[in-house]
Amino acid sequence: MRKSITQDMAYRQSLMKYAEKYGVSRASRKYNKSRSYIYFWKARWDGTVQSLACQSRRPHSHPNQHTEAELKLIRDMRRRNPRLGMVELWHRLRQRGYTRCPESLFRVMRKLGLFPQAEKKPACKPKPYEQMTYPGQRVQVDVKVVPRRCIANPELRLFQYTAIDEFTRLRFLAAYPEQSTFSSADFLRKLVRWYARRGIRVECVQTDNGFEFTNRFSNSRRELPTLFEATAAQLDIRHKLIRPYTPRHNGKVERSHREDQKRFYSCHNFYSLDDFAKQLAIHNRRSNNFPMRPLGWLSPSEFTVQYV
Repeated sequence: MRKSITQDMAYRQSLMKYAEKYGVSRASRKYNKSRSYIYFWKARWDGTVQSLACQSRRPHSHPNQHTEAELKLIRDMRRRNPRLGMVELWHRLRQRGYTRCPESLFRVMRKLGLFPQAEKKPACKPKPYEQMTYPGQRVQVDVKVVPRRCIANPELRLFQYTAIDEFTRLRFLAAYPEQSTFSSADFLRKLVRWYARRGIRVECVQTDNGFEFTNRFSNSRRELPTLFEATAAQLDIRHKLIRPYTPRHNGKVERSHREDQKRFYSCHNFYSLDDFAKQLAIHNRRSNNFPMRPLGWLSPSEFTVQYV
């Protein structure tokens, strides 16, 4: 029984009460409704407003509906062939005298509940985020492709390598002309020195599964470490890979790239690698002095000073 009361139902209830008190003729004149209309709803009314709801006008039968013999044929065929596709099932039914079109077969099978229930996907239960407790405990590293509309030379390709400390949100950016394991290894050496000058020792770097970082998904060089991995081992830095196709696990660096797009790449142009590197260094200094809510509205530079 429906619990909601529509405006029409409330109107009919008022009409029924008036007709019950003063008669159908007077109610017809006051509400400007025909006597047949009032008698129709009066026959339905049992004193509750729910009885005045409009009911479905869908017919209970149809002169051309499926016969019991056809329904039995469909049920038997489906029971014997539970994994058969719709077209092949319809074709086999036609060989046994079925004359309906595939659309009719689909509608009647849906009405009979002959389609298997879709398996309910288990609810995603994300692991609780592991909060870092000191600077340098883990640094997220990723690469951003510089939009071509920002580059004056159409043949020039530029890439932004980004490192962000998870605890202090202190970022280090560098410009490169290619996205390769050589560039990644060079960037790793630079970021270690850059953080060391600020009193932070990098213990772990976290990256995605790109070929510039790892050969994890390579067909022929899976066991061969990349130059980036070899450099990390040489510097005594643990290299952690995120789950494949899950960029949210590198969420801090991904979020910082979105801010770079909004604050930097949307309003700058670059004419060479050196020009890009100079402008990127200025943007890096500005972003490290920008207040952030997770840091209590301190900038990463101000927040870092408290722990080094």
